Amino acid sequence: MAAVAAVVWAARHWSVVWPVLVAVLGVAVVGGAGWTLWRAHRLAVSQDRAWRAREEARSLELSMAEVDALSWQEFEAYVADLCRRDGCTKVVVSGKSGDLGADVVGYLADGRKLVVQCKKYAPHRRVSSQDVQKFVGTARPEHGADVALFVTTCHSFTKAALGLALRQDVVALHRDLLGSWVRGAHLETLLPLNGSGAGTGRRPPA
Repeated sequence: MAAVAAVVWAARHWSVVWPVLVAVLGVAVVGGAGWTLWRAHRLAVSQDRAWRAREEARSLELSMAEVDALSWQEFEAYVADLCRRDGCTKVVVSGKSGDLGADVVGYLADGRKLVVQCKKYAPHRRVSSQDVQKFVGTARPEHGADVALFVTTCHSFTKAALGLALRQDVVALHRDLLGSWVRGAHLETLLPLNGSGAGTGRRPPA
């Protein structure tokens, strides 16, 4: 009955009702169009960001031959770019002597402090125990690293160096793992692999 009464009342006062209905309809149309445009804008922005991220990641995918051609300063800057690509923040490059092993410093996405030692060695060389000892002595005591990462372009660490890295919770990223990182593997997926593989198939005899 209430609905019928409302219809009858609206019919009797149509001159008053119809402008209100038109206004309400106009607001609904404009609101719907605005919402549609907002959604389209958000989608376009999202797609643009995704495209830019893919292009940025692709631009960092060098061959290992290209990595070998980098100077040690360029290699440190490149490692910093890979860290940024994978969501690290406040990434800085020391790029100077006396940095006490902190060639690259930043923060992982979860807030942990990352300290990176970069060794631009020829592929046939191996990281020595002395190299790792120096980094162990500074990464946490001097720089407060939560994650200590030793990145090298050579195929392997010596047995003593790798053993020390594992005991001291230093992530050993040799050439094979670096190659995966360069080709797009996310840093946090590589951290648990710590020295695995060790390039044993291609390292020279001791």
